[in-house]
Amino acid sequence: MEIIRKINWKKLGLVIKPNRTKFWEAKYCMLPTPLKLNNSGSFRIFYSTRNKNNQSIITFTDIDIKKKIKIRRQSELPSLQPGQLGCFDDNGVTPSCVIKIKNKIYLYYVGWKPRCTTRYSLVSGLAISKNGGKTFTRYSKAPILKNTDREPLSILTAPWVLKIKKKWMMWYVSGEVWLHSDLPRYNIKFAYSNNGLDWHQTGKVCIKIKKNERAIARPYVFYQNKKFHMIYSYETYKEKYRLGYARSNDGINWKRMDNLFNLKNSKNKWDSQMVEYGTLINFKKKTFLLYNGNNYGLKGIGIAEYINE
Repeated sequence: MEIIRKINWKKLGLVIKPNRTKFWEAKYCMLPTPLKLNNSGSFRIFYSTRNKNNQSIITFTDIDIKKKIKIRRQSELPSLQPGQLGCFDDNGVTPSCVIKIKNKIYLYYVGWKPRCTTRYSLVSGLAISKNGGKTFTRYSKAPILKNTDREPLSILTAPWVLKIKKKWMMWYVSGEVWLHSDLPRYNIKFAYSNNGLDWHQTGKVCIKIKKNERAIARPYVFYQNKKFHMIYSYETYKEKYRLGYARSNDGINWKRMDNLFNLKNSKNKWDSQMVEYGTLINFKKKTFLLYNGNNYGLKGIGIAEYINE
């Protein structure tokens, strides 16, 4: 799917819901993060659920979109649990991007940690799987993005990574300022790497916050027809998250074109107040959007089909 004009979506409802029969999955399916399993329309969708202590845990559900959208299987165990006490991810983990590198799966994730003066710390980590994403082992107990003089706040989160030939590129959410202890302001910045493990943070802002906006969140980037395309979430001081779109020739300098992304809120449904954290899955000539709704995915993950009109 190439976005060149306003696109329309047909909402198909919730595709993945919290499995409340599992002790570690009490509520939420947050940040849908897809991994293509084969060429027959099967995808593994990672997301974070929350346990009874409200801590995020990463799990997955496999879906099939070949003919009719259906669930193939749900994970019986968590893929990644909170980290060691005192580490950057000791209060929760949330997936953001998965990449298949030969026989390994790289999971770039968000580590949650409560703070005493601000609401939270959100910093990016990396875990690696050798069994197709069923379980992951941390590459390091430390985060892969670091605080610097340019980026002193502990909001370095929601990374999306592309590997194009030998070039690794990352777009991530970077904290700009805390307006007060519960309300941060953040945008999207750019980093690059030679190996996907060690990252150089350029400090370059890719998607700038507009005057009336509070946040630009969770980038999803794909490369098509020699251009970079980004779907992201944006929030104003008056309205909750919506999905936006931007385009770039080099992946660093972007032009916002939010008016092209035509996904509206439903009336009196699970996505009546928010639509956010969008990612795409493709099979043959069909494109589907996975996204969260009200309260950051409390009810689950929705799906919408691209309508080429």
